[in-house]
Amino acid sequence: MLARAADNLYWMGRYIERTEHMARFMNVNYFSSLDAPNAKSQKRNFVLRSILFMAGDPVGKNDKVNEQEVLYKVGLDQDFPSSVCNSICYARENAHSARDLISTELYESVNKFYHFATSYPKERFVKTGLFEYTSQVTELTAILRAKIRGTLLHDEIYAIIMMGVNMERALQITRMINAKYNDARLAPGSYGDRFRNSYEWTTLLKCAESYDMMRRLYKKSPSSLSTLEFLILNPRCPRSVMNALNQIYRHVVSLNPMKIDDKDSTAFLVGKIRSEYQFKCIEDIEGDIQGYIDHIFSELTEIGSRMEKEFFHY
Repeated sequence: MLARAADNLYWMGRYIERTEHMARFMNVNYFSSLDAPNAKSQKRNFVLRSILFMAGDPVGKNDKVNEQEVLYKVGLDQDFPSSVCNSICYARENAHSARDLISTELYESVNKFYHFATSYPKERFVKTGLFEYTSQVTELTAILRAKIRGTLLHDEIYAIIMMGVNMERALQITRMINAKYNDARLAPGSYGDRFRNSYEWTTLLKCAESYDMMRRLYKKSPSSLSTLEFLILNPRCPRSVMNALNQIYRHVVSLNPMKIDDKDSTAFLVGKIRSEYQFKCIEDIEGDIQGYIDHIFSELTEIGSRMEKEFFHY
């Protein structure tokens, strides 16, 4: 396979996953504020700032934000690189460039997704369409993942796409953690350790579709400790950073099993980082949450660079 084609497959997977996480973050963050137990988390200004922070476009503490402008920018604006609509457009471009390597069913689903996103009316979206649009986006990305798993041979093409999906999942979950950690500092809880008991940890779990399973595992209300442990270190949580690293490792090894012991290979680097997470204690992370978030970003960036050099350089 040409490195250029592999790169298209990898980024198609990444943009599909990025689309879902950004849409779900907008949906949950916006509507969960209606049930928030404290005045700070209920404020529309607070919610909009959180969405912009997640999208990589934070605003100053005293800057005013306009609700319709923010929603349009992050949802539909094709001139904003991190918008939901733009990610869908990029996914389609990469799918089109690798058209002969993927199934007709997958390509048609990507194309249908693209036309839905780009033709959605702006006025409807910013006034009443946020829930409909973001819910439809998350459902359509689930369909795309089903098409990837159910219509492609589980060979090197599948492995490259899933490398992209899991790489982006680890990055987006870390971005969500970063955004809600920032929110938890600004909107602490009302009892005990106020930072640990902030409502924002519940919102974070719902953004990651992990609230129910976290409650089933821990049998208690979310706190910073249990939430971070579940979303970073728990290998059985399908949204966790640890689970994503395990999946990346499996697919990288399937592409080049002879390089597991090569210290300059992607497989060696991912295996090394996995072992660090495997024996990490959540108490160590909670002592410096922001420092560890930056550490995760740094390691994922290093994995991405190594992957690019080994598989996609052309």
